[in-house]
Amino acid sequence: MNREENLNQLQNSDKIWDIAVIGGGSSGLGVALDAVSRGLSVALFEKADFAKGTSSRSTKLLHGGVRYLAQGDIFLVLEALRERGRLLKNAPHLTHNQAFIIPVYNRWDRIQYSAGLKMYDYMSANLSLGSSRYISKEETLLRMPGINSKGLFGGIVYHDGQFDDARLALSIAQTADQAGACLLNYSKVVSLEKDPGGKLKGLVVQDIFSKKKYSVSARMVVNATGVFADKILQMDNPEAPKTIQPSQGIHLVLDLDFLGGKDALMIPKTRDGRVLFAVPWHGKLVVGTTDTLRENAKLEPEALQKEIDFVLETAAGYLTRKPTREDVKAVFAGLRPLARPKEGSTKTKEISRSHKVIVSASGLVSITGGKWTTFRKMGEDTVAYFQEITGQPLAESRSKDILLHGYTKAIPEGHWSVYGSDTVLIQDMAKIDPRLSEKIHPNFPNILAEVIWAVRNEMAMKVEDVLARRIRMLILDAKVASESAEKVARLMASELGKDESWIQKELADFQKTAEKYVIKNNPK
Repeated sequence: MNREENLNQLQNSDKIWDIAVIGGGSSGLGVALDAVSRGLSVALFEKADFAKGTSSRSTKLLHGGVRYLAQGDIFLVLEALRERGRLLKNAPHLTHNQAFIIPVYNRWDRIQYSAGLKMYDYMSANLSLGSSRYISKEETLLRMPGINSKGLFGGIVYHDGQFDDARLALSIAQTADQAGACLLNYSKVVSLEKDPGGKLKGLVVQDIFSKKKYSVSARMVVNATGVFADKILQMDNPEAPKTIQPSQGIHLVLDLDFLGGKDALMIPKTRDGRVLFAVPWHGKLVVGTTDTLRENAKLEPEALQKEIDFVLETAAGYLTRKPTREDVKAVFAGLRPLARPKEGSTKTKEISRSHKVIVSASGLVSITGGKWTTFRKMGEDTVAYFQEITGQPLAESRSKDILLHGYTKAIPEGHWSVYGSDTVLIQDMAKIDPRLSEKIHPNFPNILAEVIWAVRNEMAMKVEDVLARRIRMLILDAKVASESAEKVARLMASELGKDESWIQKELADFQKTAEKYVIKNNPK
């Protein structure tokens, strides 16, 4: 992906795009992917970096949702299981089968959870990743040495999908880009343009860096901004009611040896009625999540002290070694764009994660709700409105069969897996210039060639783009990311042709962000 080339496409003010998408997270990228699969022309604008918000802050699971099954949301689970299967097939370098163990501490739990998971297996049908089964106390402790053995009966093993969310977002963006879509990060939509009859005919977008504005004509405009959807709805109609209720979920990152083994832990019922996961991911243990109502949507939300305490206390009840604040390598928070409940509010954990497409009087099409696993189906359902909005014929969706950028059957080993078929190209850069084979940080396997690759081919414009989303260092170990920032900034500056003042500003910006990922040991 080349940002300058894509910006140049906007110079042609006579061009009318079929679809203009606002938002570069999972739902916006899903719209772009589905649209190009139908032969439509697409321009997508993201005000920050791709997947900067909610879409890079998930629990890293591709799942049907065992919890949604318990709530009776059968249709959502079936849809998500189908999409999980497709993603594992279309992006094997970014997704894999992950075994989970639910520890069982009484006989009733064994009966209850076994029955529920057999139903989950049945619904997975030919897309099943493996059958659930009960295992003994001895096998549970062998597979998960860090689990609390007191009162333990055994465990139930089941299978779900795991992925790298920000890297998958990037792979979808690259796939759409290669198919002819024009995707731009750091491009803020500042106004919507309408014809005399009040129907949308395009938008005005501003490049964050140059401050230059571009008028973009489009037959259909899609609002795929997640927790910020109401801002675009109110840009379209100042009287539009609020539709989104942000709900915050946080995750703590610990060393993997708190749990041990390769299996993930699933705690089916916490004191607030949610589930809690402890999942091995990129050599660390990701523990979460919470469900806290927040009134305002923020691009960089922060974990509340009560959320941190809740995750630590809940995890401590199931682990032999009790994690403390000092053990936390990083904390990250994300906001779910839940549908705002009617008066007589319901608990957020009970609000359906099903997505919804809303068409405004102006023709603005908004996609709200949903979850990462169903991003492609969300895109398909949104693009399906093209015919209604434009009166033009619409080809059948082919997005379910698209192999995503980097696809390969020979998955590279170690941290290289997320690059898929690009791995050899990055490694070749390091062979040509041995200086680029140096590690970014002694504690992590990533090398300097990955920074150059991110700038040249993955539209990384800021230090945070590299350390948070191209390489996942910021959410795996915030202290290490801070220590790596200057080396990354100087390498990026030489590649982008930037001066010392750019480096210093980037370092200041990054440190300000990184502080939000570090837990204060003595909170006020």
